Amino acid sequence: MSHVAYLPKAAPARVLACGAYLKNSACLVDGRRVVWSDLHGDLIDAASREALDRSVEQLLREASGPIQAVAHDLHPDMHSSHVALELAGRLGIPAIAVQHHHAHIAVVQAEQAVEGPVIGLALDGVGLGEDGAAWGGEVLWVDARTSAQCWRRIDHLAPILLPGGDTAAREPWRMAAAVLHGLGRGNEIEARFGPAVGAQAARLVRTLMERRINSPGTTSAGRWFDAAAGALGLCLHQHVEAEAAMLLEHRASQWLEAHPEFDTPWTSLDLAPLVAELFAVREGDLEQTARGAALFHLGLVNGLAASAIVAARAHGTYTVVLGGGCFFNKVLSQRLSTTLEEAGLTVLRPQSVGCGDAGLALGQAWVAACTVEAEIANQSTVEV
Repeated sequence: MSHVAYLPKAAPARVLACGAYLKNSACLVDGRRVVWSDLHGDLIDAASREALDRSVEQLLREASGPIQAVAHDLHPDMHSSHVALELAGRLGIPAIAVQHHHAHIAVVQAEQAVEGPVIGLALDGVGLGEDGAAWGGEVLWVDARTSAQCWRRIDHLAPILLPGGDTAAREPWRMAAAVLHGLGRGNEIEARFGPAVGAQAARLVRTLMERRINSPGTTSAGRWFDAAAGALGLCLHQHVEAEAAMLLEHRASQWLEAHPEFDTPWTSLDLAPLVAELFAVREGDLEQTARGAALFHLGLVNGLAASAIVAARAHGTYTVVLGGGCFFNKVLSQRLSTTLEEAGLTVLRPQSVGCGDAGLALGQAWVAACTVEAEIANQSTVEV
């Protein structure tokens, strides 16, 4: 086991959570104790899957009493979900599926004992939504800490197509092409991207979107970052995870350091008009490229802030929680926090774990524990 942490207040049930698909780690929530497994890595790798299997058995041995539930991601095809279902069946206890972005917000509710309801901003690459779509740019309402199983999706980034499915996550030019398609400018795709990626590839991507073949929609913030980087020509193919987003952040940071008063009056979660402006930047114009990167960042910040402020007022809360891997981006997280705080809101983000998927199991466990407690309370009420 990697380490043991302690919550400020005890969990309402003893739960083992099997974590996410990427950067997987599992945990046991047992009273105030959180026993973490080692970080296993991405479950696409057989060694990582085997490591998770071993860790789950070790976590069972760490429990102070019988496990009351096993938590897992909403996606049924993940190895972590399979592990959870097998274990729950073996022990005769519930397996509780927790939506990915809901879990990101619950991490903070658990580790910081947030008592009241919160507005959650969950931004990352992808997570299966309750509607079966790929989510990743979400505005959520999550009930008070001990009722965290109750939640609603309030708002989200405008959907963008993923031409070629998962391939689009590795090739930001495809996401930029998706913006052109959405703007009714699909006839520009081949001329803009053909010289770099090949005319045939560019034509294929256009055809996929026009015919809606292998081009599902997603609200993923990560894919919108890719689209912006692709539109600016910063990154057409990613060689490492989040390469496009990191390049975009670097350029934005440079511009904002030199132009601290720069801002954009944006209140929408539809980022297509912002990305449209980036297509006008001339290739090789470093100053305008940096300005475009900053424009995208601040448009995203202001759009999220506007939605969160409205949601907080509508739901009578003053607390906003930031979760998901996109918040490793300092320009995004710092600017958004400042904007929300200036509106009188308290902004929280994970402290004991990172904001990405490596800490997701804690949120899964907390939601599942609240679910168990609520079901026990309901049964007691029925019996009385």
